[in-house]
Amino acid sequence: MQYYVYILSNYNNKMLYIGVTNNLERRLYEHKNELIDGFTKKYNIHKLVYYECTTDINSAIEREKKLKGWIRDKKNKLIESLNPNWNDLSDSWE
Repeated sequence: MQYYVYILSNYNNKMLYIGVTNNLERRLYEHKNELIDGFTKKYNIHKLVYYECTTDINSAIEREKKLKGWIRDKKNKLIESLNPNWNDLSDSWE
């Protein structure tokens, strides 16, 4: 099984959300269609700007916690290392 640690942003990249899931496409659908109340719905955070995969749920959860503890500048650099323009990586899925 695959597990994903992912980072979402809003339209102007001011807000970030970090999460973990075992089905990234389904989870993005839930975020983009605001099916679950919470932070991402409240702040319109729907853009997938970064993700990584693992086959170990414990390492995914550990990585999520680690990323959440980083300062914003470090998170930005991680995102920009793979996605310098902060494109929505899920756009090509449709």
